[in-house]
Amino acid sequence: MTESNARSDQTQHVVVVPTSINMVSLLGPADEHLRVLEKGIAADIHVRGNQVRLLGPAAEVALAERLIDELVIIIRTGQGLTAEIIERALTMLRAADPERPADVLGHNILSNRGRTIRPKTLNQKRYVDAIDKHTIVFGIGPAGTGKTYLAMAKAVQALQAKQVNRIILTRPAVEAGERLGFLPGTLSEKIDPYLRPLYDALHDMIDPETIPKLLASGTIEVAPLAFMRGRSLNDSFIILDEAQNTSPEQMKMFLTRLGFGSKIVVTGDITQVDLPGGMQSGLRVVEQILDGLEDVSFNKLTSHDVVRHRLVGKIVARYDEFDARKERS
Repeated sequence: MTESNARSDQTQHVVVVPTSINMVSLLGPADEHLRVLEKGIAADIHVRGNQVRLLGPAAEVALAERLIDELVIIIRTGQGLTAEIIERALTMLRAADPERPADVLGHNILSNRGRTIRPKTLNQKRYVDAIDKHTIVFGIGPAGTGKTYLAMAKAVQALQAKQVNRIILTRPAVEAGERLGFLPGTLSEKIDPYLRPLYDALHDMIDPETIPKLLASGTIEVAPLAFMRGRSLNDSFIILDEAQNTSPEQMKMFLTRLGFGSKIVVTGDITQVDLPGGMQSGLRVVEQILDGLEDVSFNKLTSHDVVRHRLVGKIVARYDEFDARKERS
């Protein structure tokens, strides 16, 4: 319910929050969430009981009303509000994105040990939806955009739903270069540091005590890209991480491993190529080759989709601006 009263160039509305909503959940402990609203919206916000009085430019008041409606829906899903969720919802509303923030931020992918994995931006939601709809999906974007983490969550979800029989996680061990043979230990011990990020993500999604059994049985396989050659991978969810460090030949080799009943997700950041001697990146050229091919989807994530510390997104954006200035000069 709202009440309206026009006053010069300002509009006043009173939003009545449903009594089923705990106002502390909406406003946050010590009004933390309210301060986020006041900082993000150019309107005066006053709360009394379950009534939120808004006074300001019509567009800002309307935006605040929509935001409160979205936050109420998110609370009703059982998802706790945070300052980050409020900021992301506000960003989506200002961008006039076609999807409602509550639909994006309330989309559950996977739950484990009381923790739920969800997309946090519209591009992440589109990426997750593309994985559902296509056989081969590319997630391309800077560090921290969740491209590998979300792909792994979808892989675990598919395994738990028995849509696939196994998960295969792979990445090129380019960083090792010719030094791999000089590292101490067995082959497994030598390559483990380059696969460690994949293991770390697995531990967030699967009970840690079951992971050794799944690895021993081959239900989950974590291996360098070179181990994929000559195989046909059926009934599998296959993820290639750090794909910017593949050559065009390696990318072709990997994609042609696709077997029946399988799904492939390729992730990488074309601005972070570590290939030696100016070698061309397979991730850079594959879109030119496969663009428009049925059942293949390319998804771009940007600094706006960074979900690590909020400063990381700003750092990525500054580097993008710096690189753009260099190209123009």
